[in-house]
Amino acid sequence: MTNSPISIYALGGLGEVGKNTYCFEGDRSLIMVDAGVRFPEANLPGVDYVIPDYTYLKNNRNKVKALFITHGHEDHIGGIPFLVRSIYIPVIYAPRLAAALIRHKLEDNRIKDPVKIVEYDADSVIKIGDEFTVSFFRVTHSIPDSYGICIDTPQGRIIETGDFKIDLTPVGPNFEINKLARLGTEGVDLLMADSTNAELEGYTPSETNVRSGVEEIFEKAPGRIIVSTFSSNINRIQQVVEVAVAHKRKICILGRSMKNVISIAREYGYIKIPDASIVEETMLRNYKLNEICIICTGSQGEPMAALSRIVSGDNRNTSIIPGDTVIFSSNPIPGNGLLVDRLVNNLVKQGADVKQNSLAFSLHSSGHPSRQELRLMQRLTQPRYFMPVHGEYRMLVLHGEIAKELGMSDDHVFVCDNGDMLELYKHQVRRTGAHISAEDVYIDGNDLDGISGNILSDRDVMKNDGLVTVILTIAKDKGLLVPPIVYARGFSASEETHVVRHAQMRAEEEARKIVGGGDYEFAELKQAIKNVVAKYVERKTGRRPMILIAVMSEDK
Repeated sequence: MTNSPISIYALGGLGEVGKNTYCFEGDRSLIMVDAGVRFPEANLPGVDYVIPDYTYLKNNRNKVKALFITHGHEDHIGGIPFLVRSIYIPVIYAPRLAAALIRHKLEDNRIKDPVKIVEYDADSVIKIGDEFTVSFFRVTHSIPDSYGICIDTPQGRIIETGDFKIDLTPVGPNFEINKLARLGTEGVDLLMADSTNAELEGYTPSETNVRSGVEEIFEKAPGRIIVSTFSSNINRIQQVVEVAVAHKRKICILGRSMKNVISIAREYGYIKIPDASIVEETMLRNYKLNEICIICTGSQGEPMAALSRIVSGDNRNTSIIPGDTVIFSSNPIPGNGLLVDRLVNNLVKQGADVKQNSLAFSLHSSGHPSRQELRLMQRLTQPRYFMPVHGEYRMLVLHGEIAKELGMSDDHVFVCDNGDMLELYKHQVRRTGAHISAEDVYIDGNDLDGISGNILSDRDVMKNDGLVTVILTIAKDKGLLVPPIVYARGFSASEETHVVRHAQMRAEEEARKIVGGGDYEFAELKQAIKNVVAKYVERKTGRRPMILIAVMSEDK
């Protein structure tokens, strides 16, 4: 049996909500828990996903033995297609539903190399060499088959909760509180727990509370009902489906991800919809308005999601009809508030009655624990040391304070950044002072190399300050053949006219001076033109646009 310490660190999930990727490394083996993505904020134009930097894993690829998945949400499985193309993962252990979603994701991303996926349940115990023994306990969350993970090592026990809330009246199986309490009684050295709702006092309401709010709307809605939620919120979708069927409404599913997830969830029995209750969108016109329920993506105001496409008229088969009732069964993710507000305003303009989560209607319940549940988790597991995970930095700090309020000493609470390394040795945890590379990698399309910070800076400049393009046509022996052509984008009409005319004058003056001087290089010419145009535009407009100089030479 090895006597070396166990290193613990995160490549993602600390100081952010998303891209959860936690690593546990011994002398000969390295196991991972989750491999998620983060969805881009508004200040990341053109970025599809944010994933962790996998360089450290590449450099230690021979030690990587397994990836364990806690549940099937994108911030826990979305990075897998990028991970398996970066390094070889011998085996992925996942709950039944998450395993199905991962298989579909790999197929959708055209991953050709075979990936071994093994399903686990609450009774599974998996040994990885002589350094890790992994077992599981069922938790309640907004997606079925969610688990916390217990990692036993020669140096001590670690519990990583995954996403959870302690829901005593869940949709689906109960939280295995007794099993968790037994693990705590046996002894837990390090607890790593979900911090997403560490700012909210009390308990997170039960998922079953949502049903009454949805039922009330279904009973009163005179026309079609459109329900928008996360495609991965399977428990919520099941409740909406049950209410729709009870009210004899046909169900139409819109949105690629919604169709995929519901298809998989129906196949595995997590969502039960009678075949006779489902209609294709092309058949909607055959039913009365009060016989229809549409379930779709787009609750975060995403421009390309199904709801936004219905509102904008981009859906060929349906549009908003005055009298539609639109239910937003979610809360806006931080950063998406403006998108949601814009979408709601457009819905109301088109005559829809919009229902959002409020005191009047309980239409959403978080899948994460509030402060009382976090206290209960501490009491159940009785950890010696604590590392809050899965949350913005302020959430991690607040979660750490909860542990201290319950009697844990300051030096036993570790609020870390991605890449910070802890060490478990002989049932004691300490900071090593080491830090590994854990930068964000910005994915545009499927390019694994990601987008550099320079490209993002260029996109930001164009978004905020515009673009000026100067085209020069020259010949070595004749000089400037025609006056420069200047295009400006992102300026007001009056600004554009002024910028184009005066930039053209200054570019021509500088070009004739350099070209007329005889020997010169194109690079020298382009830089000189760029400098004079940039100086003028900034002085006149206060902006620093991106400036592109194109030189066409008659000689070439």
